[in-house]
Amino acid sequence: MSTFNVPKREEVSSTNQAIFDNLEKAVGFVPNLFATYAYSENALGNYLTLSNGKTSLNAKEKEVVNLAVSQVNNCIYCLSAHTAIGKMNGFSDDQILELRAGKASFDTKLDALARLARNITENRGATDSNVVANFFEAGWTKENLVDTIVLVGDKTISNYLHKTTDVPVDFPVAQPLDLVEA
Repeated sequence: MSTFNVPKREEVSSTNQAIFDNLEKAVGFVPNLFATYAYSENALGNYLTLSNGKTSLNAKEKEVVNLAVSQVNNCIYCLSAHTAIGKMNGFSDDQILELRAGKASFDTKLDALARLARNITENRGATDSNVVANFFEAGWTKENLVDTIVLVGDKTISNYLHKTTDVPVDFPVAQPLDLVEA
């Protein structure tokens, strides 16, 4: 695998420099994976527009999807980032490990969401009809289904970018997932 260096602010376009400045103000640093998007004139802005777009899922629900998808795609960068973000959204270490395994015994509705996100990702969109039925039975809507699929795509993009570029992880590295019965 070729190694990508993380571009510095002075190495990216003025458009991306402005985005770097906004990220620095908002989160205190420019995550390496976001900086890697800046090799493209448009990819960073396009990705952030998608990622920060309106959705029927709240921040905690988004982390359920992000963790399940990143585990299926085995992306250590996104697992590390979303473990940290999951903790900021109130999940415990054990809950995060469970979500990564695509389940949530601690919450029926989040369990259906985690199972859906995992199943969509594992089956590349050929989702098991029983998983979809359980999602709806748990109280989710068709809007939530569509928004979940969009979020699976969003997270898969970042998973693939990291798996291809292998830029350094700049979050506390997520611990390996012990076998949690799915």
